[in-house]
Amino acid sequence: MVLEKPLRSFFMFLAKNKMLNKAAKKWGLKFGAAQVVAGQTIDAAMNNVLKLNEQGLHCTLDHLGEFVFDKEEALASTEACIHVLRAIHESQAKCNLSLKMTQLGLDIDEAFCIDNMRRICAVAKQYNIFVRIDMEDYSHCVQTLNILTILREEFDNVGTVIQAYLHRAEDDVKNLKGIPLRLVKGAYKESDEVAFQDKAVIDDNYMNIIRIHLDNGSYTAIASHDHNIIEKVKAYAEENNIPRTQFEFQMLYGFRTSLQKELVAEGYKVRVYVPFGTDWFGYFMRRLAERPQNIGFALRGFFSK
Repeated sequence: MVLEKPLRSFFMFLAKNKMLNKAAKKWGLKFGAAQVVAGQTIDAAMNNVLKLNEQGLHCTLDHLGEFVFDKEEALASTEACIHVLRAIHESQAKCNLSLKMTQLGLDIDEAFCIDNMRRICAVAKQYNIFVRIDMEDYSHCVQTLNILTILREEFDNVGTVIQAYLHRAEDDVKNLKGIPLRLVKGAYKESDEVAFQDKAVIDDNYMNIIRIHLDNGSYTAIASHDHNIIEKVKAYAEENNIPRTQFEFQMLYGFRTSLQKELVAEGYKVRVYVPFGTDWFGYFMRRLAERPQNIGFALRGFFSK
């Protein structure tokens, strides 16, 4: 269940508010954010990753940040991603890297962003670490897929995300046959011109693109906390002899931890998306917009101060 549209729109508006995002960097992890963001430093994040690994969970680390319009800041974000890769390698953690290209200068200059991505992918390749390019809002969709095509000519350790609420999702999945994809429902506010608005329709399309990617033999990450979707995927894989080595379930850090452990106990691979850093506000607001129960995080965090 998603929030009623006015409240969802409110949180999505806050997520893009530059003044609040800037202020949040000075606040520390407030309003319950510490429950869903694994710290502000790489040391804190890696400590949490290793604890999750001990429970049989794989991880993907995301140094939070997006919508960067300064080259120096984008270069600093690039170095931060490389630092994360080194930390994963040195700790031998079962962990990938997730990133947003707007953090690496996509809105400044595409060629500049591609250069930054090449540096990151090269280090990741050296360490045998997979890099996931997070899909952002619709205005960056085509650009993201075009850059992925360029990078895949040089690197086989990079993939992206497809959002089921977009009308184009089915075609994109078919065009990306053979490329490891994370499939999600979608978390940004988009118009009905480009995205489905009805939850039932989105759910149907989500299962549709999951089946397509599994059927064509591609590695598939199903990123969902929806137990109905998870049960349908388990049943479909069983009925169609799809090996468990071809897919994994992904969930967010701090959400449905019992379900994560249950799936591991059943023999499924589960990867936890572990965000960290000082630029946490936009990420946290989108989590509040997605599910009504998430507001409890903020209220508990607010009243505990």
